Amino acid sequence: MAKAANLSRSDLDSSSGSDLSVSSRTSNRSLRVVEKERRRNEAGDPFLLSLKYFSKVEAGTPRIGNDVLERHLVQVERVGLSRGLPPEAISVMLDYAMSLRTGGKICVRVLKFLIPATVVPQEAVVQAVAWLCVSKIAISTQVLFLRWLLTVFDMIDSKDNLRAIYGFIFHFVTEENLSPYICHLLYLLTRRESVRPFRVRKLLDLQTKMGRQPFLLHLLSLYKVFCPELVTLALPSQMRSGFKNHNSMWKAALSAVQKRNNSQVSSDISLTLGVKHKTNSRKRKYHHLEVPSLSSSVQRNSPFSSSRKVFPLEQLHTFPQLLDNLHRIELPSQMGSLLGSNLSLCYLDYVQDDSAFLRLNFWLGHALHEEFLFCSSRDGGSGSSSEALHLLNRLLSTQHFLQEGFSSTEGFLYKFLNVWDGSLLRPQILGLLSDIPVVPSSCINQLLFEPLVQLFFTSTLFFKCSVIDCLNNMLLKWLTWHSVYALEDGLDISLHSHTPMNMSLSGFMDSVVELVRFVGRLAAVGLQLEGCHSLLLSFILDFYETVCDMFLKYGLPLVVMPPVGVFYPALFATDPVSVDRLGYIMYRYKNNLISAKCQQKETKAFHISRQTYREFNHYLSFMVSCLWNSKMFLPGMAIEVDQELLSLSKVAKPWTSFDLIHHPAFLGYALDFHHKVSENFYWDWYLEFLFSQGFQGLQQFVQSSITRRSVAGTNDQGQGDRQPTNS
Repeated sequence: MAKAANLSRSDLDSSSGSDLSVSSRTSNRSLRVVEKERRRNEAGDPFLLSLKYFSKVEAGTPRIGNDVLERHLVQVERVGLSRGLPPEAISVMLDYAMSLRTGGKICVRVLKFLIPATVVPQEAVVQAVAWLCVSKIAISTQVLFLRWLLTVFDMIDSKDNLRAIYGFIFHFVTEENLSPYICHLLYLLTRRESVRPFRVRKLLDLQTKMGRQPFLLHLLSLYKVFCPELVTLALPSQMRSGFKNHNSMWKAALSAVQKRNNSQVSSDISLTLGVKHKTNSRKRKYHHLEVPSLSSSVQRNSPFSSSRKVFPLEQLHTFPQLLDNLHRIELPSQMGSLLGSNLSLCYLDYVQDDSAFLRLNFWLGHALHEEFLFCSSRDGGSGSSSEALHLLNRLLSTQHFLQEGFSSTEGFLYKFLNVWDGSLLRPQILGLLSDIPVVPSSCINQLLFEPLVQLFFTSTLFFKCSVIDCLNNMLLKWLTWHSVYALEDGLDISLHSHTPMNMSLSGFMDSVVELVRFVGRLAAVGLQLEGCHSLLLSFILDFYETVCDMFLKYGLPLVVMPPVGVFYPALFATDPVSVDRLGYIMYRYKNNLISAKCQQKETKAFHISRQTYREFNHYLSFMVSCLWNSKMFLPGMAIEVDQELLSLSKVAKPWTSFDLIHHPAFLGYALDFHHKVSENFYWDWYLEFLFSQGFQGLQQFVQSSITRRSVAGTNDQGQGDRQPTNS
């Protein structure tokens, strides 16, 4: 039995070992089959063979007469220009080119067809920069490499290691031929920790040596944002674009590759590489106005994304996602893509990254100033351009969402107004104009008023109304900013440009006064040109409804009365709505002046001029005498007409021509009321009838400005309770 048992166990062990041996042989056979298949594929794929060749080619390999090298080079070049190169191929070819194993001419050729299909490995770029430091590469080839790097910058899968060698890259800033490209690259890589005193000194020395070059000033402006105590140089508030696009060599190929592969990588090229169908027209078109699609430069399935747990922007769809991933989101290098997502704008507003706002302003400045401005003014661009319309509408939506404007938009508008015809994209331009921040009174006339005057007086009625509405919205936003940002010692208005403009309260008030008086001049002349058109008058009264409440509603110790060219046309208007709105405006002026006078006596912190009180009292007394007391055209009134001239008009009792009964705006209501009450025309009943028609502004004016007293048995149209009169 024991022997049988031993035999059984021996047989079992032998059987088990035999099974394992068979399994091992089967596994090894499968691995050999897979490896054989891989080698067969490599042998059958000329592209993979070419990559293998370039990864192993040795330094000093001759170029001239080398048919093998040329054959493999043509093979990779064909793939690169048609489908783009995968990340592994980018690494191999970039290392081969920058190491100069077969000379500098081959390096130039490789860089020209180095078109990424998806992303560019960060390590490949770092290795290339290392070769830049140690190899004897010609300056022209170094420039070409930097241009390529700036073109594909947003396709690099990560920037951490690049920022780690910031100092090595900064070393090249002293090279005069490389400096514009190095400054651009540093601008994209700079973070707060990158700013060092010795680097600031180096840039200032270069600025002294090379002059105020735009690329140096832009990099210094970014340094000043991070460390204002280090950069004491006074930088201009408005600078032209300091960095140019360097993608002309790779433009068409990159666009074709992205279209073919349906790439989701967002980059600079998605902004500037829209290849248009060729036309017979040689006019420059809107190539650079497309808003890039929102996408992270780190791909969803990339190892870098998994290791750092970066949350791609394109996956951000809900506000809870934003809250859960606030510290995992990385802003894209192509900041223009943020204009397409309100959630991304929320994140941008939350992080308050100064460099991000500067980069966004740079992108906008290029798209608007460098492209749109020049296309529309110089090359006859059409206002129907869908790209231009889409960009401006998106920009308007962004500024309304953030409730603030961008400095690049402001600079663009100041220049564009000088060449604008008043019709090109009018709603969008005026909408952007209404978002500009407070302009100092010393330059508001040159920047804003002079261009608008020329357009206003030579334009249509509709354009005049649009301009008045635009300036009214501008004033509303200025007053709102004041009520939000006003401080005890002054006014601090910080825009999304993150270039705070510190302005004292008196400086802010000067700007507001200039704006209100400018609109008053436009309104007075505009009403004369358009024959006191009721539509234009309506927009003007909208503006003065804002002006009359500046003290009580917005806390600004300022009262500015309308000019006579606005007051009298509104008082003598033929439509009752205008007269009613004038009554409301005078009612609000009175409340503001009374409150200002009381507060002025208590605190003595501000002063309303006596001239303002005199103007208001003059308007008030004339309005009461005209509408209520029937003393029009009488001696001593503001408007006097010679009695002989009045007699020639053959108008009975001309002094009653503009009271509430005979005023052209209310005559129809008086007749209607007369038909309803038969013979007797009771004044109090007539007032109640008018007020019941919706003239609330007139009612508030009468109740606040007229002291009514009962005088029995009189038909005098004075300040009393009117008695029945014969019609």
